[in-house]
Amino acid sequence: MADLVMLICAAIGSMAFGVLTAYGIFRIGFAMMRPRRAVVPVKVTAQLVSE
Repeated sequence: MADLVMLICAAIGSMAFGVLTAYGIFRIGFAMMRPRRAVVPVKVTAQLVSE
């Protein structure tokens, strides 16, 4: 009986490890595919308001 419980726990643990590993791989892959935002300098000009 203890062997069956250990076998079930090992199966659940290995499935959880596989799911977490797949999640990590996809997370890294999508982060690498995400477009990067380019830093664009902003020109500041003073405008006079005519009244």
